[in-house]
Amino acid sequence: MSQTVDRALSILPLLAEGPADLGQVADRLGVHKSTALRLLRTLHEHGLVYRQSDQRYRLGARLFALAQEAMENLDVREIAHAHLVRLNEKIGHTVHLAVYEENEVLYIDKVESRYPVRMYSRIGKPVAITVAGVAKLLLADLPEHERRALAEKLDYPMYTARSTPHATAFLQELAKVREQGWATDLGGHEESINCVAAPIRGADGRVVAAMSVSAPNVVVTADELLTLLPLVRRTADAISGEYSGRTPVKDSSV
Repeated sequence: MSQTVDRALSILPLLAEGPADLGQVADRLGVHKSTALRLLRTLHEHGLVYRQSDQRYRLGARLFALAQEAMENLDVREIAHAHLVRLNEKIGHTVHLAVYEENEVLYIDKVESRYPVRMYSRIGKPVAITVAGVAKLLLADLPEHERRALAEKLDYPMYTARSTPHATAFLQELAKVREQGWATDLGGHEESINCVAAPIRGADGRVVAAMSVSAPNVVVTADELLTLLPLVRRTADAISGEYSGRTPVKDSSV
């Protein structure tokens, strides 16, 4: 039975490469055509493959529906939380998780710093979209026309002298973030607060969330915080792997 299941599942990545006929499926599996036909018929009955009019087989609509349903039921916060806690336990600083929804970037999780100085951020609260590291990552992943349209509509409050002053500068920063794959906010929202951020990606490579580590200058300097970037990126990669199902769950705190 396990061999039959294994063979049936092996058909799916083959058809992901494009439609294939019975002979091609049998050759790839290393089985007789009659065996391949039985497997294809079973998959067809469940809507996982579809036989075209030219007698070739392709992936079925049911497979895409199942994938979409699975993605919609994934909770990135639930998956990420344990990783965020382990990172916080290791470095001691505040860790945030954020998503982009309806033209706002919102914090959906936060693990507090162990130090007496705390940040005023709250779960469910929008971030300062033109300066926050997590916002830069989420917006940098948008298609170019969406980035430009959004940038033109935003206000650019000068929270500090380091805040993003206008749309042109913001688009330049997003292009830089998109290329390097990480972001910072070094005193752009509050003079005394710095953060480093990394993206969390889904199975299609798109950014579904972003995480950051933030700390005040009285606890750690900006340069010292930047040395934590590799650890932050490894944590984000571990969350991405678990969220997308690409890799086994690993301890991202090492």
